[in-house]
Amino acid sequence: MTLVKFNNGLKNNAHPFFNDVFDSLLNDSYIGDKLVARVPAVNIAENDNEFHIELAVPGLKKEDFKINLDKNILTVSAKKKTEANPEAKKYSKLEYSYNSFLRSFTLPDSVDHSKIEADYADGILKLTVAKREEAKFQTREIAIK
Repeated sequence: MTLVKFNNGLKNNAHPFFNDVFDSLLNDSYIGDKLVARVPAVNIAENDNEFHIELAVPGLKKEDFKINLDKNILTVSAKKKTEANPEAKKYSKLEYSYNSFLRSFTLPDSVDHSKIEADYADGILKLTVAKREEAKFQTREIAIK
């Protein structure tokens, strides 16, 4: 089997105008941003006393977040509407944007629902979910008789 490379990796030079138009359309930041997934990355860690959930959500304010607990489902959502300054003159491009996300986490039965805390700093939303006292793993040495 032979691999054949067409155009030697070069663009079609017959109509360079079309290449420029399509490149600008496909590489436009507005279109490119819309194609990127808008769900924040999450880190989840656990220690003996609690679970730590961290979401990477830069550019938001703590007022943008809504955190709900329904039975064992912890839901984190945010909404942000960004508008261009309507008083600016001579628009060549004017974009309005509305970003939102929703992440849900199923909590284990071992959590204490009354001890869930949230903190937002430096673009990271940190949730601390405490474990119930009876669910904490207790270590001890067992003597052999």
